[in-house]
Amino acid sequence: MPEADRLAISTRGLQKSFNGKLALKGLTLDVPRGEVFGFLGPNGAGKSTSIKLLLGLITPTSGQATVLGRPAGDRATRARIGFLPEHFRFYDWLTAAELLHVHGRLYGISRDNLRQRIPMLLETVGLTPHRQKKLREFSKGMLQRIGLAQALLNDPELLFLDEPTSGLDPIGRKLVRDIIKQQRERGATVFLNSHLLSEVEVTCDRVAFIKAGKVIEVREMSSFSGQNQVLIRARSLPSNAWDGIRPWASPVSVNGDRWVLTLQSPDAAPLVLRYLVEQGAEIFEFTPLKLSLEERFLQLIETDEGL
Repeated sequence: MPEADRLAISTRGLQKSFNGKLALKGLTLDVPRGEVFGFLGPNGAGKSTSIKLLLGLITPTSGQATVLGRPAGDRATRARIGFLPEHFRFYDWLTAAELLHVHGRLYGISRDNLRQRIPMLLETVGLTPHRQKKLREFSKGMLQRIGLAQALLNDPELLFLDEPTSGLDPIGRKLVRDIIKQQRERGATVFLNSHLLSEVEVTCDRVAFIKAGKVIEVREMSSFSGQNQVLIRARSLPSNAWDGIRPWASPVSVNGDRWVLTLQSPDAAPLVLRYLVEQGAEIFEFTPLKLSLEERFLQLIETDEGL
């Protein structure tokens, strides 16, 4: 399959300056089609700027970006994209059904099609009882739901969700997770920006960490399920024991009889344990640890790693 057909998003050295200040410093990123991709970083890292560039809402200072095989901002391609911005302003004098009708017509969807699609979408986001209520009477969570419905109007091939669970209760967050799962199952690509790492952890296939306008790491979510660290508590450990385990692990922290090691691979755990026992160590705890998404996020954001 040609690269352009395999990737939903591809950027090379994408930069954006505002008044001479770089907001994005050479974004290089590939997002395969059919993937739920998380885009993570602290406030001011360049996440929203990246999304605006990919949507063609602003133009880059330098670099290149393609979306669904076409240059970012291509008009015909926009009809195949759905977008829920973090900060949206809908016409609050419209009802929920009227808002979806207006946006559907802007997409070029026929009235006959909309008569079937709008009730289905309102049911999907749990707003059927409120279809004739004006948006000015909606709560923040209800507005978030109608925003999600409008992003799904055109059965998008690529869906950008910028903080989609903002203002939602646990039931609403589960609804968003279910919708994202449905989009993946039908083959759509979802580009997700969220501060709720617990939601990202159970939703995404891969994540990119962005800091100071630059992507510093891209990881498969499956890598966080591996036990790549181990907690050891032991006595009588020879002083040169660390030298012997370096082929399999490296120390993260040492505090008295308590050590945390990072393993080269999960398969290294029994090799380390066997070596330490052979060296005469009295081991009374050997516990594999799981590195969470939040822990890795804090490691990257609170240090200069990757910059």
